Amino acid sequence: MRLLVCILSILLFTIHVNAQTYADSIALFRKKYVEELMAEKRQPVKPSQIKYLDFYPADRSYCVWAAFTETPGSVPFLVQTHSGKQKPFREYGVLNFGLKGEHLTLHIYQSVDLIKDAEHKDDLFIMYNDMTNYETTFAGGRYIDLSIKDIRDGMIVLDFNKSYNPYCAYTDGFSCPIPPRENNLHVEIKAGEKMFQH
Repeated sequence: MRLLVCILSILLFTIHVNAQTYADSIALFRKKYVEELMAEKRQPVKPSQIKYLDFYPADRSYCVWAAFTETPGSVPFLVQTHSGKQKPFREYGVLNFGLKGEHLTLHIYQSVDLIKDAEHKDDLFIMYNDMTNYETTFAGGRYIDLSIKDIRDGMIVLDFNKSYNPYCAYTDGFSCPIPPRENNLHVEIKAGEKMFQH
């Protein structure tokens, strides 16, 4: 009996430590995110407005493995932005994953302009809408950054807790890509950054 209690205690402790470690990692991610916002020369968010940034609590159930399928020979296309301008992207691949009992698909892109930049040539970009738009999250969708280096054996970790707002969620004057219709998720993604409350 004592052995069973001991084993259960160890398991519960391990679960607690893992949960804490994950929550801490998301807290660190968000700290760096805010620091980068503050360092942005165009100042989408001013220091006095930081208190209005809002996030869902870290929820590990929104961190999932996704199957990656590359899209070879994809042709660049223009994505509409909130300013009315267009930006060139190419589809790099498609992600298939399960979330909250639903099978979902997201298309993953590369900026045509950044491919030419050695520092950013491996950057991958997801822009998506979900059923929280207009309610608790920015109406114009949210983004997730990934890297080609994150792909391992046809799989990649997709963490919606790292979803963030485009600069257009904070102020006017930016050309933020609008998620293509193919990346409209008909579920609620209650993770990541919420609507700017200022």
